[in-house]
Amino acid sequence: MGKPLGNRNMGLSKSVEERALSKKMEDDQKKQPAGPAPYFHKDCISNILIWLPLESLPSSRFVCKPWYNIINSRTFIDSHFRRSESVLIFLKSVSRGRSYPYSRPDPFSMTSMPEEQGNTFSVEVALLQSNLKTVPIFGPHVTGSSSKFFIQFMEFKEGKIKVGKYNVSCLGNIRATCNGLILLDNHVKKGLIVMNPVTRKLITLPLGTLCNYHKESYGFALNHVTGDYKLVHLFRDEFEYVTCETLDLATRSWRAVNGPSFGLFNWFGHAPVSAIGALHWIPQLDNSDFIVSMEVENERFHCIPLPHRCTTHDRVIEMGGLVCFVTHEDLNIDIWNLKSVPEGIWTKQYSITKGSLIDMVPLFSLRISGDVIFRRKEDGSFHAYDFKSEVMREFEMDKERNLSSGSYLPHVNSLLSWTPSHHVSD
Repeated sequence: MGKPLGNRNMGLSKSVEERALSKKMEDDQKKQPAGPAPYFHKDCISNILIWLPLESLPSSRFVCKPWYNIINSRTFIDSHFRRSESVLIFLKSVSRGRSYPYSRPDPFSMTSMPEEQGNTFSVEVALLQSNLKTVPIFGPHVTGSSSKFFIQFMEFKEGKIKVGKYNVSCLGNIRATCNGLILLDNHVKKGLIVMNPVTRKLITLPLGTLCNYHKESYGFALNHVTGDYKLVHLFRDEFEYVTCETLDLATRSWRAVNGPSFGLFNWFGHAPVSAIGALHWIPQLDNSDFIVSMEVENERFHCIPLPHRCTTHDRVIEMGGLVCFVTHEDLNIDIWNLKSVPEGIWTKQYSITKGSLIDMVPLFSLRISGDVIFRRKEDGSFHAYDFKSEVMREFEMDKERNLSSGSYLPHVNSLLSWTPSHHVSD
């Protein structure tokens, strides 16, 4: 016996409604924009992107427009900077297989360079192609070019050292670093370059007073009052006076200022340390009783007595936002901090009594963990002191054991720029 007509019509109507609903859902899905951004709040996406490895960020910003806006926003750049751990930046020789972390490389003709492979970004070729104008972030691939040095960095994680690469090459020396920016020699035109090796964005600057390379020192710091980055150039003039000139990146012009008192500086061997609103130098090769500090805002120099005479293996470093004097006392290593330049009062904060050796040279302090990184003069090994566990540990080296015979420069891999909109906020 057949089904009643009413039941057949009801079933047919239900089937039509189901097909119509299914088609509506398909049409709605087609109308949704492509990509994951519409399905998550931008804060959620930002929290995910912030954990991406450094090498993934350049390509991630081009996934979609929302991701591009997030990664280029000041909030994201600031957050990324605050969670980025310190590294050591250095130069790796291309032609001779040796590293030159803080020495002057010898420039050679651009036409005689060997061809670089892969996606290497050549600073000099980029300058030539852009007619010495600012290079866009992640600019076009440069082929058929090479430079004498690769810019690389060392990471210190979980008891191991990993060598990281920016795939950036250059002819010039790294003169100074600040907040992820580096100061380079410009061999395309006599001058200087400020560059972020992560974003590959750079600008050219005029060269200061010409002098012997071993008779000058460059400092690089952020003026927290004006929000502008400043270069400080100390050099010994023809009359053997130490003279000073400064350059604000906002104006890109050098200006002479009153230098330190006569006789304070005997050498410029150690790069200055930026902390507590000033740059700080150890002015003697050995047995220095004081440091020389210059306040970045008012450009005044101060001679600050040290709590102990500085010896060959002692250094001044930045640690937790303060200036710290790391000195060897017999078999111990004492750490004194300075909170204010005008007051010039040192306070003893730590004393390392376990695992310290006389030839351990303090290099820098990790921003996140707070560990102090040392390097032994005898064998070039790297060590970290953990203040929580009070243990000195030696790092396992990457494949390239002997990366350098000299010193490295502390650095932070960041997305920051020199423009006010990209400055890290207080």
